[in-house]
Amino acid sequence: MKTQWIDELSQRVPLSRQPQDLQTYGRDWTRVYVPRPSAVVFPRHADEVCEVLSFCSEHGIAVVPSGGRTGLSAGAVAAEGELVLSLERLRHLGEVDPFGLTLTVGSGITNHETHVHAEHLGLTWPVDLASKGSCQVGGNLATNAGGIRVLRYGHARHWVTGLQVALMNGTLLNLGNAVQKDNVGPDLRQLMIGSEGILGVITQATLRLTLLPTDRQVLFLAVDGMETGLELLRHARIQGRFQLQAFEFMGRNCLEAVMKVGGVPSPFGGGELPPAAVLIEVEGRLDGDLDRWLEDVLNQKLVRDGLVAKSSGDMSRLWAYRDNITESLGRLGLMHKNDISVEVGRLAEFVHVLEKEVAPAFPGELYLFGHLGDGNLHVNVMKPSATDPEEFWDGCHVADMQLYELLHKVGGSVSAEHGIGLLKKSALRFSRGTAEVAAMRAVKKALDPQGLLNPGKVFDLG
Repeated sequence: MKTQWIDELSQRVPLSRQPQDLQTYGRDWTRVYVPRPSAVVFPRHADEVCEVLSFCSEHGIAVVPSGGRTGLSAGAVAAEGELVLSLERLRHLGEVDPFGLTLTVGSGITNHETHVHAEHLGLTWPVDLASKGSCQVGGNLATNAGGIRVLRYGHARHWVTGLQVALMNGTLLNLGNAVQKDNVGPDLRQLMIGSEGILGVITQATLRLTLLPTDRQVLFLAVDGMETGLELLRHARIQGRFQLQAFEFMGRNCLEAVMKVGGVPSPFGGGELPPAAVLIEVEGRLDGDLDRWLEDVLNQKLVRDGLVAKSSGDMSRLWAYRDNITESLGRLGLMHKNDISVEVGRLAEFVHVLEKEVAPAFPGELYLFGHLGDGNLHVNVMKPSATDPEEFWDGCHVADMQLYELLHKVGGSVSAEHGIGLLKKSALRFSRGTAEVAAMRAVKKALDPQGLLNPGKVFDLG
């Protein structure tokens, strides 16, 4: 029976059962779950997506939507024999509307491709991620991606005017278009954004564009730690006469990892690395304001040392220290990751308690980095070489509960960027109340009564 439906579906849309494809498309960047999809389909347009979903609804087949698979919460994992629905062939790339400053794209277009497509007009889609070369617009929206410039532009949901979404029964919804003002009833478009593919499959999006920043400048500054980094952020926001684009934080061991894996020198020259560093990007005609601000923070001893980029090449080189942290840590060993957020003003207090009370419970060294300007911290734990992987994961799970309890006390979120997926289902209760989860389940049941779309992700229908 299993082979029969696969054979029938393969007559309708491109389909693969090759072992390499099953492994590749059945997982995301998490490595906790073993991918076991039944097959992978590659629809070429929205009508074929609807045809696949209608077929699967009729036959009771579970479906996992798949984009660039760069998520870290196992939101795109197919571990229970599901059918993987790859959106990578939905690659429509429209012309930029010079009046409304919008761009309509298929969900398989990568984040970076939107940037390249608009930059010749001096425009950009300001959702900018370290994984921009492989993550896709559909996935960016399904997870309400943040990235390195949330401080300046906000999340992905703020930069969408319209969506095309396929429901599990095969219905295709057109939710808005390029119209800027559309205040007609509940906004189902925003309901779909951030829903992690459990309500519908995004097949196309109309994106809002904005002016590409000009007169950019990048600073890389040595600081004493999180508390000093936050004081520097406060100082920049209140006394700096410039627009912050990004304000990134990284601990000393994160810098060491990038230097070791990449074979690059210290950004601060010889001598001992500082306890931490911040990367700041600003925009606008500065007219000496940045120099005066930098002199001020040096005099106040908020900064130990620092570099100011002199060219676009310098900017890229300094950003590489931040962008390459995740990849470098992954190449050094097995990592356990947490993507969390805290009210910006409480980050120093939170990190103090984290390092004093929670860090000892983790079975490995902590590596802290993240988007300091919006309170998003990446808490990574490296498995010691002598520790058994299963013992490591078990220990991390126990320590995670302490981390989430701490987050709950300070009103933080257990997932800042990557969603809940499979990996954080047990943690949902720390950030969402019982009544709120019940409302989520009601919406899921209304749109996917059989529970076939991305089943088991975020919460169980139970």
